[in-house]
Amino acid sequence: MITGGQRSGKSQYAERLALNLSENPIYVATAHVWDDEFRKRVENHQQRRGKQWTNIEEEKYLSRHDISGRVAVIDCITLWCTNFFFNRGKAEWEQPTVDEALDAVKNEFDRFTSQDATFIFVTNEIGSGGVSDNVIQRRFTDLEGWMNQYVASKADEVVLMVSGIPLKIKGK
Repeated sequence: MITGGQRSGKSQYAERLALNLSENPIYVATAHVWDDEFRKRVENHQQRRGKQWTNIEEEKYLSRHDISGRVAVIDCITLWCTNFFFNRGKAEWEQPTVDEALDAVKNEFDRFTSQDATFIFVTNEIGSGGVSDNVIQRRFTDLEGWMNQYVASKADEVVLMVSGIPLKIKGK
């Protein structure tokens, strides 16, 4: 698991790690493209990776994809959790609770990682700042923090990225 703040170098570090482990890694993009600015970010990520990458775009159900025997970067847990937290097209009263969303993401994580593969999960440390005055943001920060803890507990290694510098906080 690679974690850190925005623009800390998480994705590039994860990509380098994957390329050190495989000549043809998989990149699993979990983002929902919300607007043109975000679409440009996605395009920049895609251009940075070469043709040796297999790209999979999957917003929720990662376990639909058989990646057995492969090395995969999953970018990222934060956007993946967002897709479980917000049910687009539903009324606010139909939104899942934090516990329901967390259970769904954990279950999908467990199904996906039951494959014999090497997984490199990228995530954000969104709870490192102050407490938001927005109830939705506080709920999402709880979901993200609990999911990060869950993934970190299962990971062999956890790396914290700070200003482009990897700091190993768990593992070899």
